[in-house]
Amino acid sequence: MIKFLGLCIQNLIECFKYIFGGNVKFKTIITQAAAISFDSLPISLVIAFISSAVIAIQVSKQFLMTGAEAYIGGTIAVVMIREIAPGFVALAIGARAGTAISAEIANMQVTSQVDAIKTLQISPVGYYFTPRILASAITVPMVVLIAEFVGIAGGLVVALGTINLHPARYMASAWAWMSTKDIYVSLLKACIFGALIALVCATKGYETKGGAKEVGTSTTQAAILSTIYMLVADFLVNLVFYIA
Repeated sequence: MIKFLGLCIQNLIECFKYIFGGNVKFKTIITQAAAISFDSLPISLVIAFISSAVIAIQVSKQFLMTGAEAYIGGTIAVVMIREIAPGFVALAIGARAGTAISAEIANMQVTSQVDAIKTLQISPVGYYFTPRILASAITVPMVVLIAEFVGIAGGLVVALGTINLHPARYMASAWAWMSTKDIYVSLLKACIFGALIALVCATKGYETKGGAKEVGTSTTQAAILSTIYMLVADFLVNLVFYIA
């Protein structure tokens, strides 16, 4: 884990050099953004809607029994914005796009396409990693923002259907409990998670040696490692902004 973290940091530094060298093409970033975030949008929104609906089912009747049904909207809004939306969306994108990044780069490595790039005096890390990291860091927060709206709407629908909570009371509570700090932290998390997913998965793919079997192994390990690093980053961000 420590050795792999060091490799990730080295690759990230190489990406910064590639960016400041003016070698990044905007068209490439757009292509990667479509593959990473836009194609993951449907599954991300479905997960956000279902998760908020489940939370609403769990809390609605209990809140109604204690006379606290007016706080359902605020509870769901805060939970969605602080944790559920950025966390679940990042997991969905990591499972779908992160593994694809790892498999693609691993396949390039074992078929000597990376060596071909080196013969052209081009940095493989900068060429392959940078567009993917930038695309993830920029577009994952956009997906998270949409998922937050969908999640809050999902809680509203369930609260209305289960305990007949008026939408005005739900939204009043949601607006009262939400803060700009929560939204900013949520988007910061999404940016960090997106960059981490692309960096970790690309690094794991780049370190692949062997053949088709090793490509599959690297893809699986990339999914596991990206999840672990994302959870650690989530803990550290919460520690900085909500406890420290």
